[in-house]
Amino acid sequence: MLETPLQSILVTLAGPVFGSFAATLAHRIAAGGSPWSGRSRCAACGHVLGVRDLIPIASWLVLGGRCRYCRSAIGRFEPAVEALALAIAIMAVARFGGGQVWLAAGLGWALLALAAADARAMVLPDPITLPLALAGFAATAWLAPERLASHALAAGGAFALFLAIRLGYRRFRGREGLGLGDAKLMAAAGAWLGPEPLATVVLAAALAALAVTGLRQWREQRIDLAAPIPFGAYLAPAIWLVWIADPGGMF
Repeated sequence: MLETPLQSILVTLAGPVFGSFAATLAHRIAAGGSPWSGRSRCAACGHVLGVRDLIPIASWLVLGGRCRYCRSAIGRFEPAVEALALAIAIMAVARFGGGQVWLAAGLGWALLALAAADARAMVLPDPITLPLALAGFAATAWLAPERLASHALAAGGAFALFLAIRLGYRRFRGREGLGLGDAKLMAAAGAWLGPEPLATVVLAAALAALAVTGLRQWREQRIDLAAPIPFGAYLAPAIWLVWIADPGGMF
């Protein structure tokens, strides 16, 4: 497919905007509110933020990471998520052309929103996870229709396996060890990737989670084997990186 410079520019500009949405969604879920309604406000003073306060990355830099109205620190979570969304857009443009660049970027942004929500609130919202699975089947039907049946089996099998692990852990340990959202996210992974790459996704996510958690606990000089881990925040980037690497030969 032919890629135009205008399309590359649009995808790149859209990246930080979607990143801003992902960060806002994560904050609202963590605060226990609705992620879909209401204007953005400063978490410290409650002042409604204007357009000039919400320009992705740029506003944070200009304001020095502080609220324009009360000068409270904003933190680095928002600009970090916006920068990651920009990186996803740039990688999608470099890897794909034509309509596939939007597909790749959209998948990356949706997974980024899930990762941000899980990192902030230990939640993988169904309004993102479930449509993502359906989008995976639609993408497969468009790009590799002959693989649709195997992707459907992969989605069902991945969900069943993670659900069994969740139920087994809860029965033998008496507490939750794996969220139902992780099972739904793995179903979405099966819809996008098919059966072959799923083991790679889980292994990469598990190793990353162990490394990050181990490093954090080492820096804090404490070992807590029961500490909760937002596994979806590691599954999400693994899914996207494996998909754009094309291990299943879809493209």
